[in-house]
Amino acid sequence: MVETKVKTAHPKGLWVLFGTEMWERFNFYGMRALLTLFLVNSLLMKEEEASLIYGGFLGLCYLTPMLGGFVADRYLGNRNCILLGGLLMATGQMLLFTSGSVFESNLDLAKIIMYSALGVIVFGNGFFKPNISSMVGSLYPKQEKTKLDSAFTIFYMGINIGAFLGQSICPLLGDVKDAGGIRDIHAFRWGFMAASVAMLLGTILFYVLKNKYVVSPEGKALGGLPSKNDASDFEEGEAQQANFSNKALVMAGIAFVALGFFFHYVVGQNLIYTLIYSSGLALAGLIISDTSLTKIERDRIIVIYIVSFFIIFFWAAFEQAGSSLTFIADNQTDRHFFGWAMPPSMVQIFNGLFVVVLAIPFSILWDTLRAKGKEPISPVKLAVGLVVISISFFMIATQVSYIGTSGLLLVKWLILLYFLNTCAELCLSPIGLSLVGKLSPKRFASLLYGVFFLSNASGYALGGTLGSILPATGDKFAKAKELGIDLQAVLDKTITPTAEQLALLDQHQISAQNPIFAGFEIHNLYEFFMVFVVLTGVAAVLLFALTPLLKKLMHGVR
Repeated sequence: MVETKVKTAHPKGLWVLFGTEMWERFNFYGMRALLTLFLVNSLLMKEEEASLIYGGFLGLCYLTPMLGGFVADRYLGNRNCILLGGLLMATGQMLLFTSGSVFESNLDLAKIIMYSALGVIVFGNGFFKPNISSMVGSLYPKQEKTKLDSAFTIFYMGINIGAFLGQSICPLLGDVKDAGGIRDIHAFRWGFMAASVAMLLGTILFYVLKNKYVVSPEGKALGGLPSKNDASDFEEGEAQQANFSNKALVMAGIAFVALGFFFHYVVGQNLIYTLIYSSGLALAGLIISDTSLTKIERDRIIVIYIVSFFIIFFWAAFEQAGSSLTFIADNQTDRHFFGWAMPPSMVQIFNGLFVVVLAIPFSILWDTLRAKGKEPISPVKLAVGLVVISISFFMIATQVSYIGTSGLLLVKWLILLYFLNTCAELCLSPIGLSLVGKLSPKRFASLLYGVFFLSNASGYALGGTLGSILPATGDKFAKAKELGIDLQAVLDKTITPTAEQLALLDQHQISAQNPIFAGFEIHNLYEFFMVFVVLTGVAAVLLFALTPLLKKLMHGVR
């Protein structure tokens, strides 16, 4: 009886990592909820400038895990990098608290402190993020790697409990308005202080409990210094250290520069997006060139790369939550929910709520299917996630086609969209994390998590580009009508607006032409959402078609 419990229960170390990650996500999402409001209201920046800083900050947060993964695999080990990352992030939040305390007396100094704070958080995140994911994978010996899908689903619940708490508590402390609707521009610092305290709690929790619980079944500490690894830490016949030739390193450097030129000057990406795309591809090429890789290891790494590519399209659709879907919630949605008028920025909180509710049922589903021998292999789960998000966007496209330019979308449709998106996310994001853990050679585990997180960063970049092709929403048509302009006729080119009318439209941030995507004109919200239906739907079909090949390249890993 005892023996079966050992085989089915998850190690206690999973709950230590769960708690550490939960506080880290509280810190990150709590700060994220306040950052742009702080930049605009306290540091007096334009919204456009604040959005660029925010986008660049997010992109860099998913770029530095490559560096953190490399440092952990070669020099410091997972444990030290998690502690270093946690302390850096807590320090960064305290710097934001300082910036929020001095801006009134010295605005320039406050801006310098703010930029320093974001830089410290970016590097802290880089040390923390790939290493905590890598440690979840290390908790399970080779014969228990099949448990990783349900383990990462539980771990993912920790991420979302933290996100939900951070998005609730930090705005309550930091985004404060009085009865007259006047914002207290000095309150932001208390939200940043709460984020700093949460990160310190997570770091202390990990420091105190790591030696007791974050250990192998034999009681050996996991994630220590790479120099202390012995043969028992690796699979039989597996090399213990990466072996990059000088030629490979030089080639990777040349590829990075060449790709940088291509993305910046030919594709027209900004510098941060250029850095994300070119470093991801150059690093992927460098890892695969390692002379110590066996054929099986190389095949498995290729599977990680193929899966990472398809995940880009998922995140591009999913991340509309923070941009186009929030604008629609703001401008063309009846947000009355059981008689309460919900703030537009709060509609997306349903995603975190649904993850917390659904993570355990999904984990049980994978465990049950595995016990019956019917669990699909990971790439099939990922393809199912793409199908579900495609269906969710088709549903919302159908709904907006009924309301035209003057009707309002009922908030229940956005809530249903977030429910389906969450189901898709649970088929895809924790399963992707788990797959990297199952397929990575140990000497590359953290570094390959860095590559995997770059697919998130690339998805966010693509999502930002696609979000910018949102056509005019109902509020724009109503405003144009107030100004005495028939916006629909202007967009349809059946009337030519005068110079005065064009100036009026521009003054109210209303475009006089429809956005263009890949040579196609986007006339309405239905066509806009169908872009995501097609992108994710085609990606799902291609991934399903590739499944037999991926199964072969995985060499027995499920």
